[in-house]
Amino acid sequence: MKGNLFYKVLATYIIIVLTAMAVVGYMGSRQLRERVLRETEANLKTFAGMVALMASKESIKERIAELTALSEARITLIDGNGDVLADSDAPNVEMDNHLNRPEIQEVRVRGTGTAIRFSRTLGMDTMYVAVPFRKDGKITGYLRLARPLEEIRKAIGHFSFLLFQSFLLVGALSFLIAFLFTSRLVTPIQEMERFTTRLKEGEPAGTLLIDSPDEVGRLARNINAMVLELQESARVAGEEKSKLEAAFASMTDGVLVLDDEGRIEAMNSAFKAMLDIRRRDILSKTPIEAIRNLELQEALDLFRKTGAPVTREIKISGGDRLILDVTISAIQDLPRNEEKTMIVFHDVTRLKKLERMRVDFVANVTHEIRTPLTAILGFIETLKEGALDDRETAVRFLDVIARHAHRLKRLVDDLLVISDIETGEMRFNMETTSAKAVLESLLPIVEQKASAKNIALERQIPQDLPSIQADRDRLCQIFLNVLDNAVKFTPEGGTVKVRLYTDGMKNLNVDVEDTGPGIPKEDIPRLGERFYRVDKTRSREFGGTGLGLSIVKHLLKAHGGEMKIESFRGRGTTVTLAFPASAAGMIVDPGKDLS
Repeated sequence: MKGNLFYKVLATYIIIVLTAMAVVGYMGSRQLRERVLRETEANLKTFAGMVALMASKESIKERIAELTALSEARITLIDGNGDVLADSDAPNVEMDNHLNRPEIQEVRVRGTGTAIRFSRTLGMDTMYVAVPFRKDGKITGYLRLARPLEEIRKAIGHFSFLLFQSFLLVGALSFLIAFLFTSRLVTPIQEMERFTTRLKEGEPAGTLLIDSPDEVGRLARNINAMVLELQESARVAGEEKSKLEAAFASMTDGVLVLDDEGRIEAMNSAFKAMLDIRRRDILSKTPIEAIRNLELQEALDLFRKTGAPVTREIKISGGDRLILDVTISAIQDLPRNEEKTMIVFHDVTRLKKLERMRVDFVANVTHEIRTPLTAILGFIETLKEGALDDRETAVRFLDVIARHAHRLKRLVDDLLVISDIETGEMRFNMETTSAKAVLESLLPIVEQKASAKNIALERQIPQDLPSIQADRDRLCQIFLNVLDNAVKFTPEGGTVKVRLYTDGMKNLNVDVEDTGPGIPKEDIPRLGERFYRVDKTRSREFGGTGLGLSIVKHLLKAHGGEMKIESFRGRGTTVTLAFPASAAGMIVDPGKDLS
């Protein structure tokens, strides 16, 4: 189907041809009419002049019918006063005086006269030609010939018909020529239009196959060259976009992009994972609507006020409290003078936690070392001041110094164990080990401590328990720490229960249950942190370093296991050591979790 351009051009050609034909027809008809009128006038004047010279008025009157036949015109004979003497078309009718007729008046002035007007006698437009009769230089009468213009109209009509026929032929040929010319002109343009439409819609466009030497051909070649340049630019831009999108997606920091209205336009995967949020839930929203954090809003307000980059630390409350370093800045060098804002969220929760742990560790180590050192130094000074002379006192003081020295040694040993685990220096000799055998080898040692406090040690240890892959020495360390804590914090007359069993997944579990005072619910999540004690005074009273459960936690992690603690105030505590069935050969880097 041809396009609008084709019909516009074709219509233009047709209008031009029709207009030209109309002008030619009009001018030809007009010139024909004028020519016929001139020839008719000349013939009538010639005939009238010859008759007026060769015949008298009386002879004309007698021969008026004959002359009319010869001239093919109406003949009127008029005397010098304007009275009609004879008329070929009204022989017996009295006619008006003709002295004032235009053609008669013109004769009196110019010698001959011509007029065209409607004849009441003939009932049609008529050409009148008049010549005078003269005698002695004076006008004695007039001879007037009249011919109807109907014949002229018929001649012109015939001419117009012939002209119309010619115009039909010329018009048909012109239409055909215009159609072919328009098609030749418009077809390449239509092809270029379809080509550019395919480009706009992203379809494969190929190349314009228009090879003509004119302007259209040069335009097609220019378009092909531009398409090649655009394709290359698009390829380069696509590669750059892919790189940017890959970098954007792979960033470990969360990123939000705001439009010029301050609404979220884009975000990366790290941000979604960081806040556990879905893209559709926050797109087109403001940051305060999406995140609901006043600290972030205050930072945004400051950025909009100053225009300078803003960095703030904000805290996001929720299931997992997050501490984020937020940097707000404008995105530079955007096209079309766009204004966009980028917000970068750097998760420093772990760093802040580690920093707090470091500070706490230093403080705790300092405190744990200072207390026994103070006691040791104090007793040494007392001994130096004379207590050595009193043997009983000296021995008692030395026992205290030795007890505090042993406490320092346990602290140093535990710190070295923690350090070896966290730095990966500790080596594990993993082998097929019977947890039942290891536990039973330790129970006599624990029974001694329990008996000293009149604590009953109950055990539930089946015979058909699976072996696990473990380092036997470290397994002993795990069990002793947990059992020692249970006995240590169980009051006299209490009970400590030890159970070994497997769950539905064939995982080996060890439960150590005591009847101690229990642990507050809010303290349970922090058990296993270095130097964390529920009752610090009581823990020191029992000689603990505050590192036992932390060591247990990290050693279990190295064996692929985990520790669970369940406790109720006034009813006791149950510590569960879980060793997975897949623990064989599994060594996990414990230094990844330093809590």
